[in-house]
Amino acid sequence: MFGFKIITQFEQGIVFRWGRALPGARQPGLTWVNPFTDRLRKVNMQITVAAVPAQEAITRDNVTLKVDAVVYYRVVDPVKAIINVQNYTYAVSQVAQTSLRSVIGQSDMDQLLSERDKVNAHLKDVIDAPTEQPWGIRVERVEVKDVSLPESMKRSMSRQAEAERERRARIISADGEYQASKKLAQAAAVMAADPAALQLRLLQTVVEVAAERNSTLVMPVPVELLRFFDRTAPVTGHARPAAADGEDADAPVPIPEVPEVPAFTVPESLGAGAPRNASLNGVLETGVTA
Repeated sequence: MFGFKIITQFEQGIVFRWGRALPGARQPGLTWVNPFTDRLRKVNMQITVAAVPAQEAITRDNVTLKVDAVVYYRVVDPVKAIINVQNYTYAVSQVAQTSLRSVIGQSDMDQLLSERDKVNAHLKDVIDAPTEQPWGIRVERVEVKDVSLPESMKRSMSRQAEAERERRARIISADGEYQASKKLAQAAAVMAADPAALQLRLLQTVVEVAAERNSTLVMPVPVELLRFFDRTAPVTGHARPAAADGEDADAPVPIPEVPEVPAFTVPESLGAGAPRNASLNGVLETGVTA
């Protein structure tokens, strides 16, 4: 009765007889081994999750990083996992640490930050190569959990991202100004063809300004309105008389003669040599004496 053993569903058993492993593995369920000559060792076949401690390494572009990862593996050959390696759990952990440092040294910082899928696939291949065939352990999945950057590198990356966003904002603003100028040119061409459109636009602008409850509203007089009044205003001044019947319409219009102004005569009492700029009082006194 001491030879009956129970193997759980997620386990397989390896029987050692006189210290030598028997071929094959015992399947889950109730099994019997010789209690005097055999020893049963159970191997867990479930997927094991192992956390890889943070490894500090230098990337290919000379940036110091700290990277930690998670490894998912399981035993596919219990005989190799028990015989070929002493402690396969510790062995997988050490292989994962060294492989992680190697992959970091072969990758750039931007690749570690943006191309996680490629880094994870490469890391899985590196860890799985020395463990599956000799140890009977298959690495199912490897994921880089965290990438720690230095504070100076974080500040530099934040400034770079801010400058990139500023550049995009300026390009978008310039593109918007260019498109707006094209639309304004098309609108100007339409308004130039139809002056009424300009008047409607002016009235719409007045309505928009009046909606802001301004106390003073200045409304410019459009040039087209002045031209309209200029065309409709009556002709002022001397009108040309209508041509009589039978007369030539192209005959020149007679210009009235301007009467001549009589010349100013100097009195004899003043004499020829008297100054012309004499005062009015002197002229009066001379007239009285005479």
